[in-house]
Amino acid sequence: MLKRPRTLLGSLAVAVMVALVPAGAMADTYWQCVPFARLISGIQIFGDARTWWQQATGKYETGVQPKAGAVLCFKPTQRMKLGHVAVVSQVLTERVVQITHANWSPIEGSRGKVEKDVTVIDVSPDGDWSQVKVWYDPNRDLGGSVYATYGFIYQDAKARMIAASGQSNPVLAMAQSAANQVANAVRPGAGPLSMLEQAADSTDRIGALIAAAARGDSGRDD
Repeated sequence: MLKRPRTLLGSLAVAVMVALVPAGAMADTYWQCVPFARLISGIQIFGDARTWWQQATGKYETGVQPKAGAVLCFKPTQRMKLGHVAVVSQVLTERVVQITHANWSPIEGSRGKVEKDVTVIDVSPDGDWSQVKVWYDPNRDLGGSVYATYGFIYQDAKARMIAASGQSNPVLAMAQSAANQVANAVRPGAGPLSMLEQAADSTDRIGALIAAAARGDSGRDD
């Protein structure tokens, strides 16, 4: 599927914003998912990730179609009691996206790290992004769990402006190569071609993943 120009522009804006985050902030700071998602997306919602969906009502548009710059909201689970939020960096197909998020995979044994452009696949029976599988770095593949989500919170004009103006924030005023350095540390050699190859491999597995989810085969290994 070819990406629309608006999706390409949204992906570029997110990429620029992530690139502006300094290496020290990305690599050394213990990032929680909420402040990182708010910083990158410009969506001004505060509080635990599990509250974002309800807080967005009447303030931001929400839906079940992925868009670059949108925040994907995960429902809480027994092991993820506060929920999770992640920013869509690229839409590759209707059922495969790349996200940038914080505090998901343990990187080199540590939590609180940022992961850039990792794969998320929609495995919901109805294709509505209500159930997803997420790249889990220790596996070097998708994790074994299926996560329920509320959907996507979309940027408005103000959020896009806040995200775009991040370069004036002292916290984001360092080298533009920082995010790529972190991405290479997480996934050596990652680049546009390898991301597309990864997405293609993931797409080939969608049918099997949906079947596994329908059987209830969602035991956590992450």
